[in-house]
Amino acid sequence: MLKSKRILLSLVVILTVTTDIEAQKMKLEAIVDSIKSSHPVVKMYDNEIRSMDEAAKGARSWMPPQLGFGQFMTPYDVRLWHREGDIPGMGSVMFSGEQMFPNRKKLDADERYMKAMSSVEKEKKNATLNELINDAKQYYFEWIILKKKLVILSENEKILDFMIKNAEIRYKNGLEKISAYYKAKAALGDVKNMQLMFESDILEKRIRLNALMNRNAMIAFDIDTMYTLNDYSNIVFDSTLFYNNRSDLKSLDQEINLNRLKQETEKTALKPQFGIRFDNMIGFGGQPLQYTIMGMVRIPMAKWSSKMNLSNIESLKWKTYAIQSQKSMLVNEYSGMAYGMKNELDLKKKQLKIFEESIIPALKNYYKTMQLGYEQNTEELFMLYDAWEKLNMKHLEYIELLNQALRIQVTIERIVEKN
Repeated sequence: MLKSKRILLSLVVILTVTTDIEAQKMKLEAIVDSIKSSHPVVKMYDNEIRSMDEAAKGARSWMPPQLGFGQFMTPYDVRLWHREGDIPGMGSVMFSGEQMFPNRKKLDADERYMKAMSSVEKEKKNATLNELINDAKQYYFEWIILKKKLVILSENEKILDFMIKNAEIRYKNGLEKISAYYKAKAALGDVKNMQLMFESDILEKRIRLNALMNRNAMIAFDIDTMYTLNDYSNIVFDSTLFYNNRSDLKSLDQEINLNRLKQETEKTALKPQFGIRFDNMIGFGGQPLQYTIMGMVRIPMAKWSSKMNLSNIESLKWKTYAIQSQKSMLVNEYSGMAYGMKNELDLKKKQLKIFEESIIPALKNYYKTMQLGYEQNTEELFMLYDAWEKLNMKHLEYIELLNQALRIQVTIERIVEKN
């Protein structure tokens, strides 16, 4: 009974571990979603955007009222403050209030400008996310390549182990030369060293992906090794594509819009502002209550007071021209890079196809022929080793070619901003 309980407990533990391992396998889409929701840069930009939006709520504020209190037209001789017969005293205490009324068009322009300020940060956030997501794609695909290399190394280990054990038997029976045996032993050591190196590289990719997902760097997880080489033959890398996709170009568009709105605020600042002032005087020595009420107007369009606003308007115009030139420069650069990468990717696909259909199958057949001959004692170990070495080199060359193709694909998606 006790034994059966232990067996049952062991099965539960095995099933739990298996479930955990399966749950830890992540697809690229899940990693991308995690970056979008958890990376600190997202919260940083969100807080910055919220800060600007909150500041925009105060765009329609008026100038604060001004209040004053003090003596008005009061002589220094205190004796003159008092009434002398029919002659009233001199001086008074004054209470003063003043309020300027902002120009409605200026308030409208300020509000439009401040509400638009966060739009630049929103596009910068998307541009930064594009870089982070494509960094994650690069690490993810490099991890896939490393796993494929480990599979090849595992097969090589079995092959070399077979050669070594078989050679030991044959050498004892005087049927094999010892030189090829040591060559195979050295190759087996190289395989084990490469396995250690690739496993260390996989750990590095896991740490980097965990960091991008804002998780503990040492959380263990595995990835899905499925991948697709995309077809870009029907995509035209023109200005329309980049203007629609690239967040950095959209950010420049928003900067141009901000410059236009800022120009409007500078123009409305040249419009007159009106205000009112009220003074109430309480006279000394029997003087009657008196008041002053005045309408006021500020005239910022005067030649000597408008220089700063006019200079800002002209400066913003040329700044807009500069941003438009920058946009054109970036589009030309992106277009050239994208077409160059597309041609390079097409070349890599053709090379991969040749490897898959011709080179690797031929070398596999060659190795199988050598192995059969070796088993039938018609071929020597060094011939079998040579056949394996050529096959192994082409296998690794094929994997490296695939690595280059995936890296180019990530670069294209980074340029096009396809997430």
